[in-house]
Amino acid sequence: MTSSIEETYGSMVFNDRVMKEKLPKDTYKSLQSTIKEGTPLNLEVANVVAHAMKEWAMEHGATHYTHWFQPLTGITSEKHDSFLEPAGDGMAITKFSGKELIQGEPDASSFPSGGLRATFEARGYTAWDPTSYAFIKDEVLCIPTAFCSYTGEALDKKTPLLRSMSAISDQANRVLAHFGEDGHRVVTTVGAEQEYFLISEKDYEARQDLMVAGRTLFGAPPVKGQEMEDHYFGAIRPTVNNFMKELDDVLWKLGVPAKTKHNEVAPCQHELAPVFENSNAAIDHNLLTMEEMKLLASHHGLVCLQHEKPFEGINGSGKHNNWALSTGKTNLLDPGENPAENLRFLIFLTCVIECVDDYQELLRMSVASAGNDHRLGANEAPPAIISIFLGTELSGIVDAIVEGHAYENAERAVMDLGVDVLPNFLKDNTDRNRTSPFAFTGNKFEFRMPGSQVNLSDCNMVLNTAMAHALKKFADATEGLEGEEFEKAALKYIKDDLTAHQRIIYDGNGYGEDWPLEAEKRGLANHKNTAEALPCLVDQKSFDLFEEFGVLTEAEVRSRYEVKLDKYTKTLNIECNLMERMAHRNYVPAISAYATKVAKGITTIREAMPEADLSDQHQSLAVLLDGVKKINAALHALQAEHAAAEAIADSQQQANAYAEKVVPAMQNLRDAVDAMESVTDHGYWPVPTYNDILFYA
Repeated sequence: MTSSIEETYGSMVFNDRVMKEKLPKDTYKSLQSTIKEGTPLNLEVANVVAHAMKEWAMEHGATHYTHWFQPLTGITSEKHDSFLEPAGDGMAITKFSGKELIQGEPDASSFPSGGLRATFEARGYTAWDPTSYAFIKDEVLCIPTAFCSYTGEALDKKTPLLRSMSAISDQANRVLAHFGEDGHRVVTTVGAEQEYFLISEKDYEARQDLMVAGRTLFGAPPVKGQEMEDHYFGAIRPTVNNFMKELDDVLWKLGVPAKTKHNEVAPCQHELAPVFENSNAAIDHNLLTMEEMKLLASHHGLVCLQHEKPFEGINGSGKHNNWALSTGKTNLLDPGENPAENLRFLIFLTCVIECVDDYQELLRMSVASAGNDHRLGANEAPPAIISIFLGTELSGIVDAIVEGHAYENAERAVMDLGVDVLPNFLKDNTDRNRTSPFAFTGNKFEFRMPGSQVNLSDCNMVLNTAMAHALKKFADATEGLEGEEFEKAALKYIKDDLTAHQRIIYDGNGYGEDWPLEAEKRGLANHKNTAEALPCLVDQKSFDLFEEFGVLTEAEVRSRYEVKLDKYTKTLNIECNLMERMAHRNYVPAISAYATKVAKGITTIREAMPEADLSDQHQSLAVLLDGVKKINAALHALQAEHAAAEAIADSQQQANAYAEKVVPAMQNLRDAVDAMESVTDHGYWPVPTYNDILFYA
């Protein structure tokens, strides 16, 4: 008997099974050729597909359709049009044409474009991406699309990702040709582990900073945080479990392969991990997952927080990007039983090491944001320095190759737990290193730097393009070589390349105080904030990389740089405005009101008992008044730095001022306010505290 999961999985998706059922054989064959081989889709075929898609969607309750796309905001956008078409006699018919399927026309000037589009240049186009299945959400047929300007520039995150996937496939096949394995469509796969917080709606609605900024701009540490380590993998509370169950049900219907769910380390923090997929589909599904998380939480009196650092002092939320290369049946990053003798694996491993080292700054840039600046470097988030963790076996192989000696293959150890009833099992060939930004985990690399809010298209586009560059260098160097001549040249290339890039390999503690000093000696970049990280995007090295593989033009690169700068400074501007307002209108009045109560209490007691010792009360009053003074001083300092930053015309210099001057001033104001939380009567404190928020029933 088929389970309900099997029956409902993908039931709201126009997937391959539905296409086979609904489309004529010739149409299906032509569409598959477009999907798998990139052949152009003619309008006649599109008309047939559109009609079948509409009929299927209406059978499932859809009344509208939308081109679902990813503008440079990083989230998804949609404009709904109904299938309704007036018939001219007071009646109506339903209609959906191939042209409407293939192309839409949203306003291109209302989205960030980094100067590619002005307000008077509004025309833009969405173009159907047939490699990502259409699906039904909220009675709307959603058609994944690319988004470009009237003049052809990419205005979205999907288009460069697809271009980078094409580039890496082309170059990987050049390498695979040496092994007689070319002719495949090589795809990058991604499994996106999504971390998030769930808190009570009533607490969320009482915190303007959470509502506007997505994070608490003020808040003293709770009396209990995560130090007991009792939340990680702990029993899931019923309300949260009900949310997770509904989320699973919805995602499965949408064809999202949600697999694992559990409590994370911090109180109220959780994680959802899917099965890996083709990168394009995986990122579409992750964006859909984030959207559904926020929507469904409200059904349970909860709010889903996806900010990288909603609460200071406890774990932030990341989105671990598990990345691999596959020909469909073969994982090209699988080392096999004896990786030291697996030449194909060693070539691809070497190219990964090279590309991460050569383009470490671009990878750091791809995950840079105001939110992620608060997360990187502590509480199980990797540092801002890019390095690669390989584990004992692979690091030993690399050392042996570089030093020119034979590698003694260590047999995989059997783990004996010393209890007869417990099974023995094989130990993996690598440990796990949570402090490493880019860690090998058996047959893939886990890029741990992306923050929970990020659209993974950016970092995967950079990683794919950099990997295509490394594969091309190898393919060029071994072009035309065969047999022993190829093997000899390949082994020399591997040794020379690993020697040149061994500096990026680090299996130690990324939180250690000695690592930044060691990284500096190695010549590794350490961009501690977004303002420092972004300029590499507009280096000639970046232009050359993206233009070589047709991923981004120089104009498209510059536009993304401007968009990222603009988002960074606007985010901090909003947070500054909010901090200044909350300090002035909420915290200072509340603390002053409590100080007044204490002062009145002193007067009342003095009148009733003149001989009473009121030194403690006087001390409390002095602390409160001094606290208000410090808050006002920090507030005025922040306002001055904020105004100075806002007056800077150059966008990069303005971002630098925010990072170097405004952010420290924001922290000083926060520290001054937070110091008063523990000495102010709870009834006077104007917002729910961390103790209230993180430990709801």
